[in-house]
Amino acid sequence: MSSDFHATDDPFATFAAWMEEAKASEPNDPNAMALATVDADGLPDVRMVLLNGLDHRGLVFFTNAESAKGVELAGQPKAAVVFHWKSLRRQIRARGPVEPTSAEEADAYFATRPRVSRLGAWASRQSRPLGSRAELEQAVAARDAEFGETEPPRPPYWKGYRIVPTSFEFWQDMPFRLHDRAVFDRAPDGSWTRTRLYP
Repeated sequence: MSSDFHATDDPFATFAAWMEEAKASEPNDPNAMALATVDADGLPDVRMVLLNGLDHRGLVFFTNAESAKGVELAGQPKAAVVFHWKSLRRQIRARGPVEPTSAEEADAYFATRPRVSRLGAWASRQSRPLGSRAELEQAVAARDAEFGETEPPRPPYWKGYRIVPTSFEFWQDMPFRLHDRAVFDRAPDGSWTRTRLYP
């Protein structure tokens, strides 16, 4: 795979190559991305989430469907993301419609999470008011006692989402702010067109 985004017509190949380089250089969470959605009034909302899957179908993340982002995606299933790797002085932007992953995909990923994280998914009423840290810890302990020796299954409201990109933009820092940029746009037949952009 090439890191040169001007040398390919497949943005996923460059994305995967850059991600591998980020894994080798970023000190923490190279798969962190800023996820933007909009609320019922059209006001943008953004937060950091982790990319948990990448293939030619799109970019996958998982979350509580009852969270603010889950509610916003239910109302307007479109999103934009940006990755910024300071160690590499690079960023990638992508946007497109959002579709649910299969329940099997969500189950498979949920099973890889540490037990406490799985208990937390049951205990947390994500994005809703919390009286104290102790209240959260007590809720986790209660769920731990409830499940006992059994493995916590995936909660029905904990789901996977796939962003199906209609565009990617790659950005590489260059001297004197003469940065290198290119945008890839998906055509109706699924092919991609690449356009170099002024910085």
